[in-house]
Amino acid sequence: MPSFHNGAVEIAYLDEGEGDPIILVHGFASSKNVNWVYPTWVSELRKNGRRVIALDNRGHGESAKLYEPAQYSIPTMAGDVLALMDHLAIPQADIMGYSMGGRMTAWLGLNEPQRLRSAILGGIGIGGLIEGTGPGEKVAEALEAPSLDDVTDPVGRTFRAFADQTRSDRRALAACLRGTRELMTRGEAARIEVLCKELGEPLLISQAFASAATRSQSHLRSLGRHRLRGVREETELFTLTG
Repeated sequence: MPSFHNGAVEIAYLDEGEGDPIILVHGFASSKNVNWVYPTWVSELRKNGRRVIALDNRGHGESAKLYEPAQYSIPTMAGDVLALMDHLAIPQADIMGYSMGGRMTAWLGLNEPQRLRSAILGGIGIGGLIEGTGPGEKVAEALEAPSLDDVTDPVGRTFRAFADQTRSDRRALAACLRGTRELMTRGEAARIEVLCKELGEPLLISQAFASAATRSQSHLRSLGRHRLRGVREETELFTLTG
């Protein structure tokens, strides 16, 4: 599996197919394989004529494991995506992020909109972006517990069991969870839409990823149906409209 260094941090990635590039950014405690390869996103996108790039976020998969929360801020992790684009000489791409990867993609949409041809956010709604409804300290404590039997919190047990199943570095995941707690304001989230409109780029929410986005549709203003070429047919995409 190829890798590159963003500073001292080694980041593993895959780069397959030819055509317009799309970059896939996985969620917390997952990996490029679990989020994108095994569910056939990569193969389906390749079949539809896309060049598919996916990275293991720092602390995950085959990328470097770090143990200080400050090394996992959303701007820092989103910077790994930009560094990968620079490494591959890709000036602009569609970027699709799931859950934590959706937060990273949203940060890119706010701070580096010229690098995005489109932004696709999956498994995340208004709660994940600005209200902090994702996994919290109990999950971090569950990841650090001596064993699953020592975890009583039901959400913590779910994440701990998944981390054990995937043989993840639980200390790195706990640090990542504590380092990615910075949220957007409502004004910042609204600004992403304005920037996308100014650049003529769609901002998309994928309903098929998970229910988090659909539960918060009323907060995301009016939604119009769109499709992104190369994304599998059963996935409905929504773009924010003013």
